[in-house]
Amino acid sequence: MRAPIGDFDAATPAPDCLDELVGPVADAVRHWRGSVPAEQIVYVDTEPQWADTATFVEHYGRDLLERSANCVVVAGRRAGTATLAACLVLSTTRVDVNGVVRRQLDARKASFASMDTATGETGMEYGGITPIGLPESWPVLVDSAVVDLPYVLVGSGRRRGKLLVPGKAFAELPGAVVLEGLGTA
Repeated sequence: MRAPIGDFDAATPAPDCLDELVGPVADAVRHWRGSVPAEQIVYVDTEPQWADTATFVEHYGRDLLERSANCVVVAGRRAGTATLAACLVLSTTRVDVNGVVRRQLDARKASFASMDTATGETGMEYGGITPIGLPESWPVLVDSAVVDLPYVLVGSGRRRGKLLVPGKAFAELPGAVVLEGLGTA
């Protein structure tokens, strides 16, 4: 099949390649529900050394920069209690951790989670975290600009491979909250 965006050698509907995905992501695809069929989630095999956005677009197409999103894990703290959440913003923006995220989580302080926390709590590799397959109890904060795109390139749960996902599917993930201004220039 041809990928809906980008220039990839091979593209496969995610339900047809569950063995290529880490456990939590494969489980989420296997039990997918929502208005976007799971078959519209596409896996593309990519080289792990090119996983970071800037390097990635040099190898797979500069047009992907405007169509890719980063998923980061944040921790909001209040009264000694930490709340973990995921934030999904376009790759051309940064997460407004101290404004939008802190207010949404009703936290006194918010910061990026440590690498050990992010990978340990998600079961995913650092540099490949995706909002698909995160713990269902987590808030998944999604910038509205991501939801508006026909297809978005995101991590697959590991550094090798990416997922191409219809933007509107992110609004239907468990715990999803679509927010204006989550990603800032």
